[in-house]
Amino acid sequence: MKNNRIALKLGFIIIMVFLIVLVFLGLSIDRLFTSFYFERMRTENEELGSHFAVMAQSDSTSGEMMKTFAEFSNVSILNVNANSEVILHSGTHDSSDRNMIRSSDLDRILAGETVNFLYSEPSGVRYFVSGQPIYEKDIATSALYVMSSTKKMEQSLQAVRKPLILSGIGAFLLALGITWIIAQYLSRPLLVMQQATRKIAAGELETRLDMKSNDELGSLAQAINDLAADLQRYRDTRQEFFANISHELRTPITYLEGYSQVLRQELYDTAEEKNKYLEIIHDEALRLQHLVEDLFDLAKMEEGKIDLELDWVNMSELTQQVVRKAELKSIEKGLSLKYTENGTMKKIRADKKRMEQIILNLLENAVRYTEKGEINVSLTYTSSAFLFVVEDSGIGIPEDEIPYIFERFYRVEKSRSRQFGGTGLGLSIVKKLVELQGGKIKVTSQAGQGTRFEIEFIRQSSR
Repeated sequence: MKNNRIALKLGFIIIMVFLIVLVFLGLSIDRLFTSFYFERMRTENEELGSHFAVMAQSDSTSGEMMKTFAEFSNVSILNVNANSEVILHSGTHDSSDRNMIRSSDLDRILAGETVNFLYSEPSGVRYFVSGQPIYEKDIATSALYVMSSTKKMEQSLQAVRKPLILSGIGAFLLALGITWIIAQYLSRPLLVMQQATRKIAAGELETRLDMKSNDELGSLAQAINDLAADLQRYRDTRQEFFANISHELRTPITYLEGYSQVLRQELYDTAEEKNKYLEIIHDEALRLQHLVEDLFDLAKMEEGKIDLELDWVNMSELTQQVVRKAELKSIEKGLSLKYTENGTMKKIRADKKRMEQIILNLLENAVRYTEKGEINVSLTYTSSAFLFVVEDSGIGIPEDEIPYIFERFYRVEKSRSRQFGGTGLGLSIVKKLVELQGGKIKVTSQAGQGTRFEIEFIRQSSR
C-alpha cells in the first residue's frame, strides 16, 4: 500500500523507543564493565602499595630490591618525603614528572590515609595511582606512590566494547526489520478501514469490513459496519419516505381533483350521487389535513420545538374516554375490547391532549391490525411508576422488524399498506410524545400471535 504514513509514524515511534532503550542498556553495560575493571585495578594497586610499604619499612630491604620488584611487577614507584622531595623512583614513568604529587594528597597520606586517583602524564599515558604512608616508629615519615598503567585495562574494555557495539548494531537492524513487520501488520487494518470509509462516504453503502478480531481494531471495524448499515437503512428509509409521502399525498389529491371535476361539470344524475361525491371530497380533505398535521407535529418534535401543556391528568378517566372512542371500530370488526385497572389510581403530570393522542394511536393501531380475537387495555399504578399496556391478538411483527417500527412511514409488510390503511406516522409520533414527557415505550411481538405495547412513566408526587 502506497503512502503508508501510519506505518511510518508507528515504526518511527517504535524504533526510537527501542533505540533509546538500546543506547541506555549499552551505556549501562559499559559502565558496569568499567566499574568492574576499575575496582579490580584499585584493589590490586592497593595490595601492591601495601606490599611495597611493608618492604620500605623493613630494615633488610634496600632501594635496589624495591626497584627490581617494581620492574618485575610492571609498576612505577615514587617515595616522597614530607617536603615533596623524591627519595626513590623506579619504573617506566618519567622521573622528571612530579605533577601527580599534590600537597593535599601528600598531607592526607602523611596523616595515615590511603589515596587513589587516575593520572595522565604529559605524554598521554594514563596511570592508576595509589598512595600509602611509610612509617618509622609508628610515625608516617614519607609517602609511597605506586603507579600502574591503565593500558591493559583500556585494552580489556575495548575488547568488551567491540562485540557490545556489534551486538547493538545487530539488535538495532533486527529490531528495524521486526518493527517494519509490526508496523505493517498493525497499520494494514487501519488502511483497509480508511478505504472502506472513503467508499461509504462516496455512496457505496454496501461496503463491509471482514475483521473477526476481538481487540479494539475489531470493535472499530464492527462500528464502521454498523455505521454503513445504518446509513444504508437511512438511505433506503429516506427513499421509501419520499415514495410514501408522494403516494399519501397523491391519493387524496387525485380524489379531490377527480370528484371536484365531476361536480364542476355536473356529471351526476341525482342529488344523492352529488352528496356522495361531496362526502368523498370531505373525507379526503380531512385525510390530507391529518397527514399534514402529523408531519408537522413530527417535524416539531424532532426539532424539540413542540410545546407541552403539563397539568395533573386523571389517567383513569382519560383512558376510559379513549377506549369508548375506539369501541365503535372494534365492534364493527367483531373484536372484544377490554379495559382493566390495577392499583390506586392517582393523577400524573402530563399533557392531556398528547396523552390522549398516544393512547388513541395505539388503540387504533391495534384495531387496524387485528382481524379476530380481543384487545386488552390495562392501566397499572405502583409505588414508583405508572404503566399503560395495549395488547392485541393481531398479525404481529417479525422479530427483525421490531427495531424499525417507530420510523416514519415504516410498514412491516409493504403489501399491506393499502389493506390496513394508516399513514405510517402514528407510532413515530407516539414514541416522540412518550419520550418528550419523560416516559419509555417498549414493544414485544411475535408474527401471527399479536403485539404488546408498554408505556411507563416514573411517578411524581401527585395531588
